[in-house]
Amino acid sequence: MKTGSVTNATTSAQQRPQLPGQLGKDDFLKILVAQLGNQDPMKPMQDTEFIGQMAQFSSLEQMTNMNSSLTQFVNNQMQSSITDHAHLIGKTVKWKENEVLSAGKVSAVVYKEGAILAELQDGKQVNISSLERIETGE
Repeated sequence: MKTGSVTNATTSAQQRPQLPGQLGKDDFLKILVAQLGNQDPMKPMQDTEFIGQMAQFSSLEQMTNMNSSLTQFVNNQMQSSITDHAHLIGKTVKWKENEVLSAGKVSAVVYKEGAILAELQDGKQVNISSLERIETGE
C-alpha cells in the first residue's frame, strides 16, 4: 500500500498550536494511515469502519475550519465596535457611579477584557454601556 502522498499532505498541512495531550486533525490522519498500513491483509478493515473514521475526520476538519472562521469573525466585530465608538473621542460623557453622576472628556476608546471602554483624559476607563449622556467636547 502506498501511503507517501497522504503522509506528505499531512505534514504540509497548516500546523495549529495544540495543548499538550490533545490530538488534532493531523494526528488523526496519521493514525488512520498507520492503521491502514498495518492491517492484516487477510482481515482488512471493514468498509463501514473506514467510512465512519473518514466521516469523523471530515467532521473534525469542518469544526476546525468553523472555529477559525468564528474567531476571525469575532475579532472583526470587536474592531468594528471600537470604530463604532470612535465618535466619542473629544466629547464629554456622563455616567452614574454609586448613584453619583460623574463626567469626563473621552481621550480614547479601548478594548479590554471583552469590553469597550471610554478612556478619559484623567486616565479613568468607563464601560461604554454605562454612559448616560454624550455632550459636545467644548
